[in-house]
Amino acid sequence: MKRILLFISVIMAITHSVNSQGFYDFKVRTLEGEEFSFSTLKGKKVMIVNTASKCGYTPQYKDLEELYEKYQGELVIIGFPANNFANQEPGTASEIRQFCSQNYGVTFPMMEKISVKGDDIHPLYSWLTSKEKNGVMDSEVKWNFQKYLIDENGKLVDVLYSKEKPGSEKVLAWLASK
Repeated sequence: MKRILLFISVIMAITHSVNSQGFYDFKVRTLEGEEFSFSTLKGKKVMIVNTASKCGYTPQYKDLEELYEKYQGELVIIGFPANNFANQEPGTASEIRQFCSQNYGVTFPMMEKISVKGDDIHPLYSWLTSKEKNGVMDSEVKWNFQKYLIDENGKLVDVLYSKEKPGSEKVLAWLASK
């Protein structure tokens, strides 16, 4: 009986490790349609942000860009346009790129428009919002410009809601931590 239980435990552990996806396993597409592999982010802190061009929080693009420029090499900010809240990101990829460049000088990586909640949630956001998948916490994307903080080892550290500015004390403390 002990051998059977041990065998079942080993099989379950192998199945879990095969089925579990880590942060560095994700591949997404940029606004220009090029593949972007998160495996290139190893050793860096990452802030994932769902963005929108017609939102009260849209001016955070400026703060995000300033943070990205200041901590370049240590921090990668990745924007994911999403139209999940009040139709605040209706633009095409080229319209989003133009808006971000012209209005806020965005140079941090911007990915293709995705869904960050609901039945069509993107697999990355499914991972970010599910403790079962990320191993840390459950969360819900409540609005545009919600921020997910990932450490240098690809582990989810925290979620910051829209009103938390990119350069807040909480973000700066996270950036200073080792």
